[in-house]
Amino acid sequence: MPSDAVSPPAPPPGGTFFGHPRGLSTLFFTEMWERFSYYGMRALLILFMTASTANVITGADGSVIRENPGMGLDVGTAAAIYGLYTSLVYILALPGGWVADNLWGQRKAVYVGGWIIAIGHFTMAVGTTWSFFLGLFLIICGTGLLKPNVSTVVGELYPEGGARRDAGFSVFYMGINLGGFLGPLVTGFLGEGYNWHWGFGAAGVGMVLGLIQYKMGAEYLGDIGHLKTDDSAEVIARKSRRFFGGFFGVVGAIALFGYLVSTGVIDTDLTQIATYMGYSVLLIVAGFFIYLWTLGGHTPEENKKLGVVFWLFLLIALFWSGFEQAGTSLNLFAQDLTDRQFGGWEMPASFLQSINSMFIIILAPLFGSLWVWLEQRQKNPSIPVKAAMGLLGLAMGFFVLSWGAANASAANPVTPAWLVVTYFLHTVGELTISPVGLSAVTKLSPERRVGQMMGVWFVGAALGNLFAGLVAGQLESLAPVSLFRTVAMIIGGAGILALIASPGIKKLMGKNPF
Repeated sequence: MPSDAVSPPAPPPGGTFFGHPRGLSTLFFTEMWERFSYYGMRALLILFMTASTANVITGADGSVIRENPGMGLDVGTAAAIYGLYTSLVYILALPGGWVADNLWGQRKAVYVGGWIIAIGHFTMAVGTTWSFFLGLFLIICGTGLLKPNVSTVVGELYPEGGARRDAGFSVFYMGINLGGFLGPLVTGFLGEGYNWHWGFGAAGVGMVLGLIQYKMGAEYLGDIGHLKTDDSAEVIARKSRRFFGGFFGVVGAIALFGYLVSTGVIDTDLTQIATYMGYSVLLIVAGFFIYLWTLGGHTPEENKKLGVVFWLFLLIALFWSGFEQAGTSLNLFAQDLTDRQFGGWEMPASFLQSINSMFIIILAPLFGSLWVWLEQRQKNPSIPVKAAMGLLGLAMGFFVLSWGAANASAANPVTPAWLVVTYFLHTVGELTISPVGLSAVTKLSPERRVGQMMGVWFVGAALGNLFAGLVAGQLESLAPVSLFRTVAMIIGGAGILALIASPGIKKLMGKNPF
């Protein structure tokens, strides 16, 4: 018998949310709480891993108020763990999307993924080394299920497409950044000020709140997001057994490898593992595009556009390798070399992780209006030029911070204004390259390759996150001023190269309206 999900989805019930389908409010708050939990935990991650196992919180008179021990890892190891974690979150979005499309439907994938995330945060709150790493693994799996599929359900709210759909995603994007703004404030207050594990637990509470309202608001989604397939229940069950059998087989192999590394049977470390993984992913993506260009059966015009997608993949990976140091090297700079004293109160370093989301909320509508205004005057920069501008904005932020770091020391920390200006420039770069690049990928991809190219975009983000961790690990041997200056020069040089190459890249794009 065919699956019951073959019937077309019923339209969502009436009612509006800021002029949009009422179901958008359900997804808005689900994603808000998920990002609250993700960015809240991320803000604590590198600080907890590098905090001394004998870490104590003292009062103004030097008296011990409470102990708050961390893991005591060196910066290189902690940064490698951070890079592996944040990259795997994006990589697992690929199988997470497959599970939704073929086994569960997006609605179920979001719900199950959310609970796995919450359990992961609560597991991290237990306070042991094994529970810390198990919690990270669960969050990776849960986010891989939730993150790509909640966005898919948003798109299904607007079967007519068009500008109203774009506007709906803009509202949804505000939910992402509202969660990203609030998360570090709550978890930082609890985690840095009282106990790291309270902060991790608070992230889990946030995810549970998101799941409660997701279930309560499910009626406003109608039938959208359920599994749509012609496969019988037996075929779906067979696919499920194969997928999860393979998945847990891979997990078991990774666990065995980790055990052999930890016991010294295999002589390597996490930094080397992350490095090999990064180069392997880059080679696999390059090989995939070579296959598409030679054996993919595409026309010369399509191959040119695929070349542009590959170019954008390289640029976005490089961009995230700098931008995502917000959670590592910039977070450590905030902790160690930034004056956070306000009267008798010391602001938690993780509070500064909310700055980027605050600027996104403020600037995203302005940038959207700016592109429309320039388009009306036929002065809108092309996608390749905007991508170059994004890299240059990121480089400018690192140049500013390297200037601040040159005057910073533990005895003479600098004002948080250096980080605020840096995050402002990074946000400007993000708004210039990320959303417009994503839009370009969907338009440039051959019709039968759109899903695959979206997967490549996710892999670009994963690769950037991985290298961000590896670069931040250089703080073990490099002074912050040297690290930030080097990153600024590399990314700035790439931005100039991208700007020079932009006319040629634009020609490869053909006559698409960019």
